[in-house]
Amino acid sequence: MNFVKPLIMASMMAVTATGAHAAAKFTPELLNSLGRVSDAQVSPDGKKVLYGVSTPNIENNNSNRELWVMDINGKNAVQITNSEKSETNAVWFDGGKKIAFAYPNEKGVNQMWVMNADGTDRRCVSNMEKDIEGFVLSPDEKKVIIVSTVKYGETTQDRYPDLKKTDGRIIDDLMYRHWNEWTAEIPHPFVGEFNGSEVTALKDVLEGTQFESPMRPWGGVEQLAWLPDSKSLIYVCRKKTGKEYAISTNSDLYQYDIATGDTKNLTEGMMGYDNNPAVSKSGKIAWLSMEHDGYEADKNRIFMLDGDKKVDLTADWDYSVDFITWSPDEKYIYFICPYQGTMPIFRMNVANHKVEQVAGGQYDYDGLQFAGKDLLITCRHSFLEPNEVYSFKVGKEPVKLSSVTDPIMNTLGDVKCEKMMIPTTDGKMMTTWVLLPPNFDPNKKYPSLLFCEGGPQSPVSQFWSYRWNLRIMAENGYVVFAPNRRGLPGFGTEWNAQISGDYSGQCMKDYLSAADFMKEKPYIDGDHMGAVGASFGGYSVYWLAGNHQKRFACFLSHAGIFDLRAQYCETEELWFVNWDLGGAPWDKNNEVAMRSYREADPKNYVQNWDTPILVVTGEQDFRISYSQTMQAFNAARMRGIPARMVLFPSECHWVTKPQNSILWQREYFRWLDQWLKK
Repeated sequence: MNFVKPLIMASMMAVTATGAHAAAKFTPELLNSLGRVSDAQVSPDGKKVLYGVSTPNIENNNSNRELWVMDINGKNAVQITNSEKSETNAVWFDGGKKIAFAYPNEKGVNQMWVMNADGTDRRCVSNMEKDIEGFVLSPDEKKVIIVSTVKYGETTQDRYPDLKKTDGRIIDDLMYRHWNEWTAEIPHPFVGEFNGSEVTALKDVLEGTQFESPMRPWGGVEQLAWLPDSKSLIYVCRKKTGKEYAISTNSDLYQYDIATGDTKNLTEGMMGYDNNPAVSKSGKIAWLSMEHDGYEADKNRIFMLDGDKKVDLTADWDYSVDFITWSPDEKYIYFICPYQGTMPIFRMNVANHKVEQVAGGQYDYDGLQFAGKDLLITCRHSFLEPNEVYSFKVGKEPVKLSSVTDPIMNTLGDVKCEKMMIPTTDGKMMTTWVLLPPNFDPNKKYPSLLFCEGGPQSPVSQFWSYRWNLRIMAENGYVVFAPNRRGLPGFGTEWNAQISGDYSGQCMKDYLSAADFMKEKPYIDGDHMGAVGASFGGYSVYWLAGNHQKRFACFLSHAGIFDLRAQYCETEELWFVNWDLGGAPWDKNNEVAMRSYREADPKNYVQNWDTPILVVTGEQDFRISYSQTMQAFNAARMRGIPARMVLFPSECHWVTKPQNSILWQREYFRWLDQWLKK
């Protein structure tokens, strides 16, 4: 029996005898039943939108993604696939008559497929030995770049063929694991011929090398691009391995000539991340670029090639860009970036570099495509609303096109989100989002939660999360406040960079300022305030646990750093700890590093711990090892402090499986309710 279906039906039927809707409770089961909308693709004639909807299956503990098509005005939405596995990377081709996508073959290996625009006549057109992770069709649709993996390094069986059953790994250099996987295979781009029904003559662009492209763990097909003549392509690569890879973020854009195999480094001498090439129809090349090697949260600038000259279009724009695309007339580059606690859409005039905002509000925008000259298609979400597809014209309000999540979301309570400006200890004003529970009564007292962001330099914008979901926290009766503390993008380079080498400094003062400010609100129960967070947010919780001076009544830390010295030697991306902590713990002459390990290390303050704490981790987390969480739990219990640990053997830095996500939410609220509700 599907034990979630009755809950969904009950939610949809929450209606009183008078016909008015009674608010349903936003349960973890409902949260994990929402369809997840992504990757809107406009047809070549600008009349249709193709998009995917992933739906979790709680009983089977997995999810499945199906494809939908609707008219450009949002009408006539039709599901065109109904498959056992997920269709991904779906794009239009053949003038919109057909769709190409990725899907497993009968052997379970992900391949490239094609079908008619209505979902009929599905055919597998590739025969890769290993899963394809994505593909990009050439402008003339006669070639394709396919991303698949190749073996990395030597296996134990390569060296000792007689030991066929040993699972031992022989490791001689760094980057032997990354985020959530052991580095046994790496992605390469393969280029081949495509005639609409078959992919042939595939060639490994990086054949014979151990370099990865796209780059793990975030890179996908956005790191690949075609030139308009379909004779050459651009790929992103950090041509380093082992220790060199582990300490550097220096990636480059390479132009590869298909006929000759000649390769040209387009960003030679640029030392940080160079990423996400965007090529206009006439061949103009723009991309995102960071300046400093080793600084992964540096300002993302928009660069453009003007002949052999590299031009920084954002020299006078003090914000970090996340996504870029050319306008059809090539007069503008449209982009999305963190800005004052949201993720709006901007456009830059390429001629004079003037920037204007074209879509905003209390929302985050996700992706952007043109439907004709002036209509744009995007996805949008907020703390209160999951992702849906929208259209807009510059100067006009966005129009909602899809309504995948409405049957559930329309039954829920009325949660409000307010923007507050909170003074900091150094005389600045900090943007803070505050969510109020349904039926909020300002004359009542509410328990509250300080949300501590991860990253550390990722924005507290209007995100929608299936674990750190601020709406479900508010719907469970909590006032939730989420400060854009020091070290977050969207408030200028100086604000973002301040946290580097100063984990326990101004960012922690900002958190405490927010807590003190909220305690003065008449509707806040000052004796029942909690602090929660993951990753750097989990680290923040550990540090606050030893320095909060009775401000909080309970803590919750997910995948947090407890021991900075151990973290330096356990983590894989050593550029991160080198930049953020200042260097290695044995570098005694490095005052920045020594201050980090002295003042910012949470374990140095365990003697001050006096407050109940829940800790959560996944055993497959190679970013922040689960041993960090075990240390914190053991320390709390040895101190005699009420503590609980939730450990997921199959999860990594995130909790992704539906039943694990529900367990996460249940334990989350069981713990908070125990200590924060009277």
